[in-house]
Amino acid sequence: MPDFHSPLEAFLYWEAKTPNNVFLKQPVGEKELTYTFAEAGAEARKIASHLQSYNLPNRSHVALLSKNCAHWIMADLAIMMAGCVSIPIYPTLNDTSIKQILEHSDSKAIIVGKLDNFEAQKLGIPDIPIIGIRLFGIQDGDNWEEIVAKNNKLEEVYIPKHDDLHTIIYTSGTTGNPKGVMHTVSNFMVSSRTLVKVFELPNNLRLFSYLPLAHVAERLMINAGVFLGAPISFFDTMESFAKDLENTQPHIFFAVPRIWTKFREKILDSMPQKKLNILLNIPVINTIVKSKLKQKLGLKEAVFIVSAAAPIASSLVNWYKKLGITIQQGYGMTEDCCVSHFNLPNASKTGTVGKTLIGVKAKLSPEGEICIKNDCLMLGYYKSPEATADVFDEEGYLKTGDKGEFDHDGYLLITGRVKDQFKTDKGKYISPSHMELIMSANTDIEQICIVGTGIPQPIALVTLSELGKLKSKEQLTASLAETIESMNPTLEKHEKIEKVVVMKEDWNVANGLTTPSLKVKRNAIEKIHQEFYKTWFENTKTVIFE
Repeated sequence: MPDFHSPLEAFLYWEAKTPNNVFLKQPVGEKELTYTFAEAGAEARKIASHLQSYNLPNRSHVALLSKNCAHWIMADLAIMMAGCVSIPIYPTLNDTSIKQILEHSDSKAIIVGKLDNFEAQKLGIPDIPIIGIRLFGIQDGDNWEEIVAKNNKLEEVYIPKHDDLHTIIYTSGTTGNPKGVMHTVSNFMVSSRTLVKVFELPNNLRLFSYLPLAHVAERLMINAGVFLGAPISFFDTMESFAKDLENTQPHIFFAVPRIWTKFREKILDSMPQKKLNILLNIPVINTIVKSKLKQKLGLKEAVFIVSAAAPIASSLVNWYKKLGITIQQGYGMTEDCCVSHFNLPNASKTGTVGKTLIGVKAKLSPEGEICIKNDCLMLGYYKSPEATADVFDEEGYLKTGDKGEFDHDGYLLITGRVKDQFKTDKGKYISPSHMELIMSANTDIEQICIVGTGIPQPIALVTLSELGKLKSKEQLTASLAETIESMNPTLEKHEKIEKVVVMKEDWNVANGLTTPSLKVKRNAIEKIHQEFYKTWFENTKTVIFE
């Protein structure tokens, strides 16, 4: 593989070397649209030409608002070809958040693609040029398809320089407003090379893109695919997701813990745990069952299966191991371009996020905060010099905000978030992360937030999984009480859970209680519920339904 100097250079190489190879596969209803490298390149060049016709200032910022689709990749290529900087926006954000990002990022134009409710979101777009993709029902602005039909291709594409600003990625923000993380072309190349090397990705790589491309991890995985000239498939709708994934059978699959929990729910919905245990204990039959489940999940040919973005319970990892599915947990941030720690097939330990990756220096501060230094750290937060200064220490290490410990073999264990600590009215500090992981073994629970400010002992706020919602209150009370009774003896006296409170509504992006990457927004949940802690704590029941 050549030593590419930018994502665009990698694409241009494959466009010239394998123009007729299929690059992008986009299912739409009953049909599948495909784009070869040559076809994708032609569309991107025409959109780039149109972007330049706006006569924007040099190196202008161009936003990209869309769910994952073939056009997201072509739009990103077009932004690079036109010599602009991309501002990806999570497709689930509301109009207020979109407006905030577009204004803060100084975006001069926006490309709008596949979305669920653009009518509500477009109120957040200021008076800037819009390119709308009609295939996905976007009628506003200039017509992508018309541009492709009528425009000439941009012949002289901009070739990005090593230290050019490549993108500004707005963090999903579990606390406060999102911050714009600035990454150079070089950062993306260092990160992609590292991922290709440590994951030992095959040259015949096949990818399935579904986690938001506005998130750094998904974008880097796709970037690594472009490095290798890999075909990239997408899904059409949530209803077709399972079928589209099964049809693709990707070689690498990346998911957040919430998705692994959802997959387990679906399996147990069709095959209860008792029946599964029996079948897995029968020779020959167990091989057939594992093979069928892996085929159905779309993981039969996966060579590297990843969980990251949030801690995953060891019990869940071990559950999948019994099915012959090995989930490797990794750790990285938008700010360090995902190059930090990873479990690898030849060096893996459940319950940890792996060893320090090649080219990375890691240390713990006196308070136990994980600090990282690598060759792809962000330039800083856009227009936020104070926040940038705060996140680096005097030696230039990035302060991650996570607390951790290294074991004797050099594996990193995440023990919690620095800002997630709270103090009960007994004056004892509690880091809830490890307790939430233990509780997550209960398949009736979807999400957990352990709190305790102003009360003597912590309480657990939970939402129910689909399996949990099928149970009666009596069954749930027994299940949740049993979880507390079994876990409390393993905890310190001041950590023991006093109550479980079942929330009446789910936590999601729409109500502002999770980030677009499905992490619980502790601050937002506490703000709504803290006034009730004392009442819940004094309730005589162990399990309370809100």
